[in-house]
Amino acid sequence: MARALKVFRTSTGFHDAYVAAPSRAAALRAWGSDQDLFARGAAEQIDDPRLMAEPLAHPGVVIRTSRGSLEDQLAALPEDRPRPKPAASIAEAPSAAPSPRPGTRPKKPRPRPSRARLDRAEAAIDRLVGDQRAALAELADREAALRRERHDLEARHHRARAKAEAAAGKARAAYDAALERWRAGD
Repeated sequence: MARALKVFRTSTGFHDAYVAAPSRAAALRAWGSDQDLFARGAAEQIDDPRLMAEPLAHPGVVIRTSRGSLEDQLAALPEDRPRPKPAASIAEAPSAAPSPRPGTRPKKPRPRPSRARLDRAEAAIDRLVGDQRAALAELADREAALRRERHDLEARHHRARAKAEAAAGKARAAYDAALERWRAGD
């Protein structure tokens, strides 16, 4: 039995994202979040029928709605926004990465994990699937041959039985005629 759907909402900037899902975890998966937005207070379950209608019509699909008109959003901006400072030249810009201390070597990046075991396991699965398909194809061919053999056997039996029944009918007629003649001779 399917679990009852609940409707959840989270904010995505100027929009709200709604999703109908059976659980909070399912809602987080639908939003693509790997953090618990509910624990942080960034997501909630809603029960307003007006807001629930569209997500319940499309379970598991994220429905985005605007959080007001463009005028509302522009009006919410602060009046005296600080003006951005002009970008400094590249030579003056501070380096994003801190320079290493003198006398120390930078850390080597960690090597990427090896896919070798995963590749071997997936290849084994592919071989098993291929082997099963081949075995099923061979079995289907044998089944078809057995069906043909059964059809031929039934056809031979039908012809032989019809011939035997015709012979039995003639023999019965001859016997009945002979029996009538014998009784008449009494």
